[in-house]
Amino acid sequence: MSKQILVCLPLREEQKRAMQQAAPEAEFRFTVPADVTAEDVRWADAVLGNVPVELIRQNDRLEWFQSNTAGPDAYLAPGVLPERCVVTNATGAYGLAISEWMLGMWLGLQKDLFLYRDRQNRSEWAPTGHSVRSVYGSRVLCVGMGDIGSNFARRAHALGAEVVGVRRTVHPDTPCPDYCLRVVPQSQMDAELPEADLVALSLPGTPETKHLFHRERIAKCKPGAILMNVGRGSVVDHRALYEAVHSGRLFGAALDVTEPEPLPSDHPLWREPGVIITPHVSGGFSLPKTLDNIADIFVHNLKKYAAGQPLDNQVSRKTLYVSGGAGERLLSTF
Repeated sequence: MSKQILVCLPLREEQKRAMQQAAPEAEFRFTVPADVTAEDVRWADAVLGNVPVELIRQNDRLEWFQSNTAGPDAYLAPGVLPERCVVTNATGAYGLAISEWMLGMWLGLQKDLFLYRDRQNRSEWAPTGHSVRSVYGSRVLCVGMGDIGSNFARRAHALGAEVVGVRRTVHPDTPCPDYCLRVVPQSQMDAELPEADLVALSLPGTPETKHLFHRERIAKCKPGAILMNVGRGSVVDHRALYEAVHSGRLFGAALDVTEPEPLPSDHPLWREPGVIITPHVSGGFSLPKTLDNIADIFVHNLKKYAAGQPLDNQVSRKTLYVSGGAGERLLSTF
């Protein structure tokens, strides 16, 4: 019996053909999120792409859900997917887009570019009156060294920064990447914070990472440091972050994720000059290459699905990370 595969992404015709060729015995339906129906979802053995949660929970026989994001949090909640449904994510697709967003924000804060935009909006020809900062020679602490964190670490290193990585755990036999001074386990992160000029967070939202950067940990950061978050907003205590920036303890912050989303209009972070907020757009499809990467991941896993092989990028429903069990973890090479 052929498999029935629903693909919910705004794909080009050649991308659709590549998917059909990857699983030639399967029957495909192609749609986009705005047009997908409950009947489409109930029809499918496999769903590729983030269809609405209220629809996918209606399919109690789903074998495989391939998310087009790195963090399919809403789909991992109990009762959304059948227990035996394999969940895979799009790790490897977003490193380029998000790491370039991080570079842009970092340079913009270091060079006062956002303050000058504020002055331009007021038609003011007025220097800020203080020295700007260099990325060259800065110490960067990348908390999270998956696709996104590793991509940013490479780029920061290429600009002359000293990079230290943080992982949940570090196996003693795992070699340190050549773009890092060292990679330490999360248990040693606090010892690195006082030396870091930039703390770059790219962590998933899990019970263990909830407010990992609370008031006490933010207070351990180097005076004048910048904090950047592109993972999940729940990782940072936003009230504590505001107080740290407003008091001058931190130089600034760049956030593409907040808790909640959208950030309430009366939150003081909106009006803090040293804080730059974007509405969770560093990833998505804002960079066309990202959609190409996602389509490639879909094709890669479709070939494995058709062959009955373990799928790559499998997400653990317990840890919410890409698991180390069946399949592999796909990392971009940009």
